[in-house]
Amino acid sequence: MKHIAMVAVLFGTSPLAAAEDQDPDLTMVSEADAINCHLDAPTYQGFALSISGEDGLAIKRQWRKVETENPFLDEYELPTPILVTATYQTRRIAFSSSGVMAILDLADPNILARDEAIANAMDPEPLIAELIASGRASRAEIEAEMPFRKFLGERVLADVTELPTGDESFGTHTIVARTLSNATSHPGKTLYGCSYRIELIGKDGKPL
Repeated sequence: MKHIAMVAVLFGTSPLAAAEDQDPDLTMVSEADAINCHLDAPTYQGFALSISGEDGLAIKRQWRKVETENPFLDEYELPTPILVTATYQTRRIAFSSSGVMAILDLADPNILARDEAIANAMDPEPLIAELIASGRASRAEIEAEMPFRKFLGERVLADVTELPTGDESFGTHTIVARTLSNATSHPGKTLYGCSYRIELIGKDGKPL
């Protein structure tokens, strides 16, 4: 959660902000825009904090908090569906420590991964092929022991480093990425969203 604590410092002052001289109106931020990486990182961070913070955007937007078995997600049900891709819409969204995602009724993330050009960093196929080639197991046996196949991948859309200048004590390294994953806590679902990561860096470009 380290990056969340930085928001008070970063929000409204980062050179990555859409409006340098004034804070954006968080009540006007669209969750669909956030999911589709249409926000700058400081605006997203402010929006994410306002959901359950003093601004209480979740209550104002009539979102219902959903209990989930996944301790890393804050999940909400929206009053009406939102369209998040040309094909898929949802009433369920979830916030992680670094981003927001739509919970789609799609069992196989690979369907969207092909369109999004996202590779699975947890792809089991190389291991499966090795086991089959060694003769230790058949594909049928392996798949019977592997009912759930983890998918976890992202495609970086923006990677920006702003070193501190003059009397500034820190700069920022910001990465905005399209994310795609699944989780055992959400069987038959695909988590499709955007990650907004901001890291404070020193004059040497290294994390503080």
